[in-house]
Amino acid sequence: MATKQVLREDRATLEQVARLADMCLASLRKGGKVIFAGNGGSFADAQHLSAEFVSRFMFDRAPLASIALGTNSSAMSAIGNDYGYEQVFSRELAAVAKPEDVFIAISTSGNSPNVLAAVEVAREIGVATVGLTGQSGGKMKSLCDCICAPSNETARIQECHIMLGHILCGLVEEGYFPEERKQ
Repeated sequence: MATKQVLREDRATLEQVARLADMCLASLRKGGKVIFAGNGGSFADAQHLSAEFVSRFMFDRAPLASIALGTNSSAMSAIGNDYGYEQVFSRELAAVAKPEDVFIAISTSGNSPNVLAAVEVAREIGVATVGLTGQSGGKMKSLCDCICAPSNETARIQECHIMLGHILCGLVEEGYFPEERKQ
């Protein structure tokens, strides 16, 4: 609870989430999509948050374009086999991303090689990229803007990521569908 309280009172981090929501809204309005990637628990978070965009979050509305990389198990295993596990996200991102998209890279350490490789590809394509990571930001912090959870413990970081992700989903949903929210 203490970690979440620190996060709740961190205006700079909350402003970063608001800027990310604005980036997502701009992308979606231009026909782009929000792309997520992560490993393990962060993979589950990537799928969870993408689903909130595509299905619904707080109210019924039209779907928003979003995908989580790595959910096609055939592609993931083929890429892992043919190119190595470090390329599973970057290769898929290269296939589906366009400059008007937003890429949200999730890594509690900020050092996951396959997530970092995807961040590099996103930069090459010109995709706006934001990392969700832990307190230090790891290597990711030098590659993209990062929203850092105020902890070095994986479980606390993941709890903060899903809380920040839900804030993001709410801001995007309300911003994209202001009239539906009123109903």
